[in-house]
Amino acid sequence: MAAAAAGVRAFGAKGPGWLRRSPWSPLVAGFCSRGTAGAGQPEPGPRPTSVRQQDGIRNIVLSNPKKRNALSLAMLKSLQSDILHEAESQDLKVIVISAEGPVFSSGHDLRELTDEQSPDYHAEVFRTCSEVMMLIQNHPVPVIAMVNGLATAAGCQLVASCDIAVASDKSSFATPGVNLGLFCSTPGVALGRAVPRKVASEMLFTGEPISAQEALLHGLLSKVVPEGQLEEETMKIAKKIASSSRHVVSLGKAAFNKQLRQDLRTAYHLTSQTMVDNLALPDGQEGIKAFIQKRKPIWAQ
Repeated sequence: MAAAAAGVRAFGAKGPGWLRRSPWSPLVAGFCSRGTAGAGQPEPGPRPTSVRQQDGIRNIVLSNPKKRNALSLAMLKSLQSDILHEAESQDLKVIVISAEGPVFSSGHDLRELTDEQSPDYHAEVFRTCSEVMMLIQNHPVPVIAMVNGLATAAGCQLVASCDIAVASDKSSFATPGVNLGLFCSTPGVALGRAVPRKVASEMLFTGEPISAQEALLHGLLSKVVPEGQLEEETMKIAKKIASSSRHVVSLGKAAFNKQLRQDLRTAYHLTSQTMVDNLALPDGQEGIKAFIQKRKPIWAQ
């Protein structure tokens, strides 16, 4: 009960209802590969993402390289489903999002944004995209972007929305919508919260790309590594997170993101209570006792 209460206070929610179920059919627990999706699939054909999960790490791969992993409505709903699937399972510790091919994601599928589609359809595209980005922020486990290549517009938005982002030194990032007559307004939400305002403004107003090293310098990325070391370095971070208590990490993620929106006094008040709640968790006490007794902790979750 103490753990549940602590989680509710940190998330500012009334329970697990924060996870809005996707219309896609449930995925098979543990491992999911591309195949025909179930009822509610917006488009026929193979799912545009593939998933596998092992040792607490869920790997979600954008798997439509022929279309530069564009965030079509089908791709967004597939990604949403993969993130939501058994999100409250104690077996899930961390999520890694990567992509097939030389482009991480080129952003929205522009073919869906012509006047051949209705304004209601356009609204659904941007609403679903926004839901996915907020879902990443509100998810109980950390989400890592593993980027190897170009990430533009909503693809850059996806990277900026993740808790941690690791990229190869060949990667680059841009919000080029202004050059196509469609300003990257929604990508600017995530970008403007990840990098300094003037850096975001230059990217948004010129559409010019920045290198991985520039993205690291400005805070869009956590780490830049040679292409051959990308998976190894990303999985090293994921495994380290997965080795910790899920309850503690979830509590900490929620509190960290919430306090960022507060003034200094409120932030300290919030996080002080979170520390008290953390101590009430079985894993909070287990970690302290293990340190004092000079042994490895045995986490309940």
